[in-house]
Amino acid sequence: MSASNAAHSIIEPSTGARRFAGLLVILYAIITMVPLAWIVLTSFKSPDDAISYPPKVVFKPSLEGYCNVFTTRSRQTQEFIQTLGSPQGLCDNIARSRNMVVAGPSNYVPRFINSLIIAFGSTALAVALGTLSAYGFSRFRVPLKDDLLFFILSTRMMPPIAVAIPIYLMYRTVGLSDTRVGMILLYTSVNVSLAVWLLKGFIDEIPREYEEAAMIDGYTRFQAFVKVVLPQATTGIAATAIFCLIFAWNEYAFAVLLTSGNAQTAPPFIPIIIGEGGQDWPAVAAGTTIFLVPIVVFTVLLRKHLLRGITFGAVRK
Repeated sequence: MSASNAAHSIIEPSTGARRFAGLLVILYAIITMVPLAWIVLTSFKSPDDAISYPPKVVFKPSLEGYCNVFTTRSRQTQEFIQTLGSPQGLCDNIARSRNMVVAGPSNYVPRFINSLIIAFGSTALAVALGTLSAYGFSRFRVPLKDDLLFFILSTRMMPPIAVAIPIYLMYRTVGLSDTRVGMILLYTSVNVSLAVWLLKGFIDEIPREYEEAAMIDGYTRFQAFVKVVLPQATTGIAATAIFCLIFAWNEYAFAVLLTSGNAQTAPPFIPIIIGEGGQDWPAVAAGTTIFLVPIVVFTVLLRKHLLRGITFGAVRK
């Protein structure tokens, strides 16, 4: 059978089937977006509206949650508040309306900065090491290559809690506990296995003839790698970076065990935001909403690479 006849013999889905599939995708997207939308809405509620029953969908918007996540407050008498003069900004005005004063900044911003440094630092390091390792496995004859690749992948199969205590003891001994460097190295070691496996598939798809032609023209192996392979592997690198960043950005178990102050990231800090009388849900929702912004922006900027990256190699010539 010729290629043209084979192409015509492929059964195309009917219009009804395509519409049904599209409806399922839209329904799934709506279901997955509802929790995110509810978190964003909660961040603009007052503490009373956040815990009201039945839950309020229509409410008076308030920035109290965002003020509470960035500041610490203390309750004072009305006489003391009157001696302070006029409120200094919106957050101070909201605090005084509840007979409180702003005592200073909260720890959210330092924790958020720690997340940025640790997540993006470990992602850059994991992708760099993963690209070099994947290139080596793809282009050179490595003894026991299949066994090594399986071993690298097997490190990803282990649940974090299985190695958390040994890593904690090791980090405490060498002085890496509660440090940004220690968390970057840990997340890099976890992500590099994923990076190697994803990037090896991309590099395998790049014809060797391109590099050989470049080396015939006088390029060294490294120059051919930088100027020929890397530009064509951009899609795979971008897709790998997104997956590595999502893990490092959201990781909770190691962050809880290995950090307590200096290097603590936002995920273990946000759930312990306490307000007057218990959990400050608007502040928790506000901190979560802000925490979502960098990963959403990063994913949107690289969405074209991500879409092609997760489908690359699915259809081969």
